[in-house]
Amino acid sequence: MSARPVVGITSYVEDIDRAPWVGQRSAVLPHRYVAQVEAAGGIAVVLPPRPDVDDDLARAVLARVDALVIAGGADLQAGLYGEPAHPSSQAPRPDRDAWETALVRAAEAQDVPALGICRGMQVMAVATGGRLVQHLPDEVGHDAHSPRLGVYTSHHVTPVAGTSLARIVGDGPLDVPTYHHQAVVPESIAGSGWVPAAWHEDGTLEAMEWPAARFRLAVQWHAEEAEGAELFAALVSAAADAAADGARGRP
Repeated sequence: MSARPVVGITSYVEDIDRAPWVGQRSAVLPHRYVAQVEAAGGIAVVLPPRPDVDDDLARAVLARVDALVIAGGADLQAGLYGEPAHPSSQAPRPDRDAWETALVRAAEAQDVPALGICRGMQVMAVATGGRLVQHLPDEVGHDAHSPRLGVYTSHHVTPVAGTSLARIVGDGPLDVPTYHHQAVVPESIAGSGWVPAAWHEDGTLEAMEWPAARFRLAVQWHAEEAEGAELFAALVSAAADAAADGARGRP
């Protein structure tokens, strides 16, 4: 790799206590995202939400990075896909919703390599007309996807044979880090460009990809917490290839 690709990662902006400072406004992102990008040979930059986001700004941001990671986090506003919020829904984060939706659309238009993780998969689906199961235990009858509050656990997923995901991680069952109570409704992405890429045994869609794109993949599990960096390595490799051959379509 002759140059290290620059990978933008979305984040929160929150009030953080850090002695002696109290309530200091901060860009917040679990460092595991940064560590995975760096382990894969990339340079990580944090992309906190901006209140002045519009399509032009999103395109300008993506013109300066080689790949995009939409990070995990709080539930999307259900109104974005035309539904009332479930009682279990977390407090809305309209700043991230607007920022990440704009970035996802710009990444699609410019064919910027993109990886969605957990909430990121949901943002990517909803941005193209998808809907979410708002509380999986209501749908599947168990809490294996998020059994313990504030703790990553694990379960198995099975990649779909022949997909890019299967080529990256193999098509046998995988043990993956999990922490989510929502998921993409599989039928809602039909015809959007997304195709299923992995499933849980209970029928939950655990990954999706966009075959027509250079690299556009989303997983419901927390790949940043995995021991291996295969998904991040594939993203960084795609970013390097796109930058090298000038196929990015920069504005």
